[in-house]
Amino acid sequence: MPSAQQLLITIDGPAGAGKTTLSKMLARDLKYRYLDTGALYRAVAYAIRQQDINADDDQALAKVCADLQIEFVEDRLLLDGVDISSRIRTPEITMLASAASARLPVRKALLGIQRKMGQRKGLVAEGRDMGTVVFPEADLKFFLDASIRQRALRRHAQYAEDNNEQSIEDIETDIRRRDENDSNRDIAPLRPARDAIIIDSTRLPADQVLERMLTHVHQLTCSSKC
Repeated sequence: MPSAQQLLITIDGPAGAGKTTLSKMLARDLKYRYLDTGALYRAVAYAIRQQDINADDDQALAKVCADLQIEFVEDRLLLDGVDISSRIRTPEITMLASAASARLPVRKALLGIQRKMGQRKGLVAEGRDMGTVVFPEADLKFFLDASIRQRALRRHAQYAEDNNEQSIEDIETDIRRRDENDSNRDIAPLRPARDAIIIDSTRLPADQVLERMLTHVHQLTCSSKC
């Protein structure tokens, strides 16, 4: 359902809510570009782990971010020219990314990258503060949520594909901890934008969530030209 009117669309929400799946599906149907901002923070986390840097060392973080070369090539994430797509989805990197994302030097460095990608519109941007901080002027904002149990089940299935045997109970614990970190951090806490459309995906399959999103896209584009 591509539209002649190019929009900037954000999809925020907590870990395991289905943001990545829905963002890719929506971008595909609209023939838009897709921005996985979580992967950007994971790339930083991967870099600081490789260099044995503490996530609260702002001076070292600023230096790392200044030297990073991050780019998306189709569905692959390249860090300094190396494909790290399969290395950034571990529980360790997940928690480290959450910690790093709360640091001002990291957010400042990645903010410019993200906003540059949004200038041309025709973009679906996924993250935790896309509609509140990075793109407050976005044409359409979604906030995708789900119960912690359902999010843990989804993450468990994802980990199983990567041969990660972490239990559902441990995943739930990690999700609760990350929710706490993301919602209570001083910089860009996780919360819906005031004008966001909130969708609870606990009992909805991905195709039904996509249908709802596309309905809102159609309503917006039609209101300006119909």
